[in-house]
Amino acid sequence: MRRPIDLATLYQPWPPSPLQDVQDEWLARRGVELRLKRDDLIHQWLSGAAGAHAPVDLYPPGNKWRKLTPNLRAAVERGHTRLLTFGGAYSNHIRAVAAAGAAYGLSTVGVIRGDELADAPRNWSLARAEAHGMELAFVTRSAYRETLRGLGEDDPGTLRALEERWGRAYVLPEGGTNVLAARGAAELVAELPDLPDLGPGDVVCCAVGTGGTLAGIAAALPPGARAVGFAVLKGAEGYLDREVAALHERGWGRAFANWRIEHGYHGGGYGRVPAELEAFAAGFEARHGVRLERRYVAKLLWGVYGLVERGELAPGSRVTAVVTGPPDPAGPPGP
Repeated sequence: MRRPIDLATLYQPWPPSPLQDVQDEWLARRGVELRLKRDDLIHQWLSGAAGAHAPVDLYPPGNKWRKLTPNLRAAVERGHTRLLTFGGAYSNHIRAVAAAGAAYGLSTVGVIRGDELADAPRNWSLARAEAHGMELAFVTRSAYRETLRGLGEDDPGTLRALEERWGRAYVLPEGGTNVLAARGAAELVAELPDLPDLGPGDVVCCAVGTGGTLAGIAAALPPGARAVGFAVLKGAEGYLDREVAALHERGWGRAFANWRIEHGYHGGGYGRVPAELEAFAAGFEARHGVRLERRYVAKLLWGVYGLVERGELAPGSRVTAVVTGPPDPAGPPGP
């Protein structure tokens, strides 16, 4: 039986994730500087603080830790012993919640979209969540959508139904994005060593699945600097923009005009990796020695290079691209 980590570690500061300069001749000829905020390496920083009894792979990968930490604190402070959340078959968030629960002695439930997966062999992602002790509940896609809609509307009946089935639990939304998560993501900006000097030439970029990371970054940037998100979902125009704006209103009580979302680099939809994107990612890996996760990170960098080629990132731009997580150990999943 794994011994839970001391809850005090939830409140201690972590070292910043590395910032890596990318020497790229193609970008240099166009006067654009690129650096990577390596949040995919966060788990390596965390391992030392937790003690030898907690292996590195126990930790949530990448920037999911930033979004989870404030929610874990809230759950513990409110006396919860169970976390309940939602996701798909390859959800990074599902694995992250499972790992966090195992680390801090909290039971976890993952409601998984797709009841046909219940009797199928577990993929590597769901198998890892179960290995961390998460109970998986597979529901139909219609029931999944209905539950999420009820939670989004603060329907007491939806919450009551969840509690009747799994008992009292701290409920995290799909993807883990809420105001607390966005505030956790905002701490990323404070780690940039040249923060006081960020200005009109600075653009901080990230992939966008639910909008929490982009919302936090935009809210934390100093005047002049901008944030650009690259949607990984097809057909999310308007929806994701409204989600980010709503997070700003709920979390900061105001709107921010320093961000936008690009919707042209999703590659056909979540989990889809067309040949052009694969060729770009493989080329980047070969030139710079950084392996790229395909569903989020590769699309982000594909978009950055696309904006440079279109002239929308002008000479003199300094781009900080957030590498939100590591590659899948089994390779990218199919659609």
